[in-house]
Amino acid sequence: MGIISYIKEEIQVVRERDPAIKSSMEVFLYPSFRVILRYRVAHKLYLKKHYFLARWISQRAARKTGIEIHPGATIGKGLFIDHGSGVIIGETAVIGDNVTLYQGVTLGGTGKEHGKRHPTLEDNVMVSAGAKILGSFTIGENSKIGAGSVVLEEVPPNCTVVGVPGRIVRMDNKKVPRMDMDQVHLPDPVLEDIRKLQAENIRLHSDLRRLVKELRCVEKKGDYDEDL
Repeated sequence: MGIISYIKEEIQVVRERDPAIKSSMEVFLYPSFRVILRYRVAHKLYLKKHYFLARWISQRAARKTGIEIHPGATIGKGLFIDHGSGVIIGETAVIGDNVTLYQGVTLGGTGKEHGKRHPTLEDNVMVSAGAKILGSFTIGENSKIGAGSVVLEEVPPNCTVVGVPGRIVRMDNKKVPRMDMDQVHLPDPVLEDIRKLQAENIRLHSDLRRLVKELRCVEKKGDYDEDL
């Protein structure tokens, strides 16, 4: 892809997914645009085994944008990193097409593996702010990772994951995250569990009060029978 075609594609990606943008010229100010452009250059150098030069380009880009992408990572088209500060993408990470990452996202390893150490994100995945995906497993296409989640195992396609550690709370959600950029209104399994416990607690208190009342009635009836 030529540089002009790449720039046009990136403008379309940003305009599609960021409601804050008002003009196409703003794309040139976006950290996402600048860091991915440098990543493409660094990745080509990395594939040619020019490792030092590749890392030099990627580290300069990280200092300027706050987004660290290892030149060895494999990234498809249409990646959008919103805001981007604190985003880290490891060496063996694989990212499909039209993926969206928010600030503070880490695609990291566990520190115990060799070879493929980092996650694979399939097409149309959205990873919300502060989420960490650690390990060499796959996040299936069209899945959404909730803000602050820590994902440590495989996620099937069309799922929503929240929590620490991450738990699947919705499966076969047909909405495509790149079109549905809502990273806030996700299910909260902890809150749902608390509400269930509260409801159970209310029911138990009600049963206890009923039993106490029945016991007192029995005691009063026994006292009455003794008087007779």
